[in-house]
Amino acid sequence: MNHWYDTYLSVYDKPFDPVAQANVIDDIRHRMAALQTQQPVTTVAVIAYNEERHLLACLWSLSHMQTPFPVEVIGIDNDSTDRTADIFRACAIPYYIETRHSCGWARQCGLSHARGRYHLNIDADTMYPPAYVELMTRQLQHKGVVAVSSLWSYIPDATHSATALRLYEALRDTHLWLQHFSRPELAVRGLVFGYHTDAARRFGIRTDIVRGEDGYLAYQLRDVGKIRFLRDRRARAVTGYGTVGESLAVALRHRVGKYLRAFTNYLTPSRQYRDDPSNLVT
Repeated sequence: MNHWYDTYLSVYDKPFDPVAQANVIDDIRHRMAALQTQQPVTTVAVIAYNEERHLLACLWSLSHMQTPFPVEVIGIDNDSTDRTADIFRACAIPYYIETRHSCGWARQCGLSHARGRYHLNIDADTMYPPAYVELMTRQLQHKGVVAVSSLWSYIPDATHSATALRLYEALRDTHLWLQHFSRPELAVRGLVFGYHTDAARRFGIRTDIVRGEDGYLAYQLRDVGKIRFLRDRRARAVTGYGTVGESLAVALRHRVGKYLRAFTNYLTPSRQYRDDPSNLVT
């Protein structure tokens, strides 16, 4: 079966080689030049920390976006020690260096430099389908909507069972979908999250936590407007297995137990959350 992302896999998880990958770099530069505008409706902000092996594939996928909306694509290099910055420069992507390490600081840097009315988070280890930017932007244009979160799949490979992968994704997707009705802040994920730029700037991105800055922003934004949950497969990103954090079999057992214990979260909203001390930046 052919997938929309198959082409990009030729450079995914590969070291950056400007000679061997010259055709890809030229293609990205040419396509991005046609996309970039000085008056964007949507800012597409790519955060990257030591993503030399993944960033080129991410940018290549973004360069093939099909959208009627004026866009800008910007990069945030979270003070990488590999060739992440070289890739941004080679592909002619305007980028900013954020020396304070964390997703929160990187996303805040992107938000501070965004010129678009709408802001789409992009993770450098993820690939995005052609309709992604358009579909996310259209959701944000709906009256009363302040944010939107989509879904993602994992790259099929020989080490993960295709059946287990489909089951894992189906359970996770159902869990997130059920949560979004009463607790949308628990259903969003930063790699597929978008919001109104001005509304996000009112609150800022939380930088004193290791993870969960996306959910905390959603928690604040829910007082401003509705958070949409987009299930359209045309907006489904594809990424590596970093967010699984364990084997699929272990992840399935862990998730099923977690979902059953958290069933009441589907039914009632929460106005208070406590920080886990282990998640605080020290």
